[in-house]
Amino acid sequence: MEFHNILSFSIALTSILIVSVTAFMLRILRGKQVKIPPAPQAKGALPIIGHLHHLGGSKITHHVLGDMSEKYGPVFTIKLGVHQALVVSSGAVAKECLTTNDKAFASRPKSKAVEFMTYNYGAFGVAPYGAYWRQVRKIIMHEVLSHTRVEMLGHVRVSELKASTKDIYETWRTNKDSEGSEMVKMDMQQLFGNLVINLLMRVVSGHRLHYKDAEAVRFQNVVKKFFKLFTTFVAADFLPFTNGFDLGGYEKEMKMVGKEIDDIVEGWLRRRKEERESSSRQQQEGDQHFMDVLISTVQDATEDDFPGFDHDTVIKATSLGIIIAGSDTTSVTLTWALALLLNNPHALKAVQDEIDKHVGRDRLVEESDLKNLVYLDAVIKETMRLHPAGPLSVPHESMEDCTVSGYNIPKGTRLFVNIWKIHRDPNIWADPLEFKPERFLTTHKDIDLKGKSFELLPFGSGRRMCPGIFFVLKVMPLTLANMIQQFVISKPSNEPLDLTESPGQTGSKATPLEVLLAPRLSLNMYHDGE
Repeated sequence: MEFHNILSFSIALTSILIVSVTAFMLRILRGKQVKIPPAPQAKGALPIIGHLHHLGGSKITHHVLGDMSEKYGPVFTIKLGVHQALVVSSGAVAKECLTTNDKAFASRPKSKAVEFMTYNYGAFGVAPYGAYWRQVRKIIMHEVLSHTRVEMLGHVRVSELKASTKDIYETWRTNKDSEGSEMVKMDMQQLFGNLVINLLMRVVSGHRLHYKDAEAVRFQNVVKKFFKLFTTFVAADFLPFTNGFDLGGYEKEMKMVGKEIDDIVEGWLRRRKEERESSSRQQQEGDQHFMDVLISTVQDATEDDFPGFDHDTVIKATSLGIIIAGSDTTSVTLTWALALLLNNPHALKAVQDEIDKHVGRDRLVEESDLKNLVYLDAVIKETMRLHPAGPLSVPHESMEDCTVSGYNIPKGTRLFVNIWKIHRDPNIWADPLEFKPERFLTTHKDIDLKGKSFELLPFGSGRRMCPGIFFVLKVMPLTLANMIQQFVISKPSNEPLDLTESPGQTGSKATPLEVLLAPRLSLNMYHDGE
């Protein structure tokens, strides 16, 4: 018994010594270990401003960064004034950033545009990571943009689409005699913009804007100003010592746009509250508009639920964020899709034939038909590959030190994922510059658009990916299918359409998409809309 106790004690002591010595040696080794190197920095930085001069002017930012990646590889850093930014141009590295380091890169950098035009960082998509963002995200993902909620709004999408296509038909009917032709020239970029804004307005507030009304013109103008200013270089964002000087007067203009936006959205909210007060409880419970859901959700919330924001600001900022984020990106993708189809008439005919086969010409395309329109789905995927609505992802900012591709990335580094470059990687995509929808029916038929396939990231990935993905993936195919089913659309000449991109956050088409258009169905089909 005594021997057994001595043996047990000896084993225990030996184990403690082994663990202690191992821990001590590991500490020594860590102290001697070579530090993880920082990511390589692109050459050509100037004192104070860094690489900002490469990204200004008429140059398209994601093109410039794409060219840099050819020199410096899929991972490199640039200096934006006092800030360091990590540029990623590889799907594999993007996956590492947005999965392994998803929490580290979960925040957004601050800027004057976001401060002055989105309720002081109140808009969900650009809000920094924290308690406010988590609470709003919870509401949006469960109560506003969930798969179930999006399905419930199907009748609104169908109703608005009918009303908008009827507007297009009426414009054709009014103009065809004056133009002396059955085919009337129209700007599809503007038509898609009007359609999508109205659709989002109906979903958010229950109202639509008639594109000739003063309210519609005012809102469209302020949205244009918003996007122009959102991508404008503001010195104070990168060079803090210029803060307070408002070089270029952009901050003053941003404040004016922010005030005008608030006046408009405040009007929507006030009108919605008045309508709710005059309706019965049963009617209120049946309301399905985003603004109603937000009003009901936040009315019993405490100040601690939304730190720094009152309830009305939460509703206005979230509603604005949904409309701003969804309107331009969706209309841009629809514009590119139609432009690519017109430049590839065999593909346009394939879509028309598919719709005629599965739907016919005696009724309009419905959401239940979309599952059968596989070539149309491939066209949309190929459009988002070539022209993603966010070619350079909305920037992230690291909240802690992390490691990416074996490199040390310090806290406070901004992350740019060059989605445009990833989508054109020749190692992934055969003939990457060519429009080939068929690839999504064969070699890439299993591609996922919901952030799991990192070779195709039109909506991003991780906790900061686009929350409106279910909504957009309903709107785009239904809208494009209805336009192609209901109208004969052709180019104004035999020349290919200009596919030049314009600088900016959404990578829109630089020139208007002017087409010749005429009804394709029996004329009585255009009188059933609202």
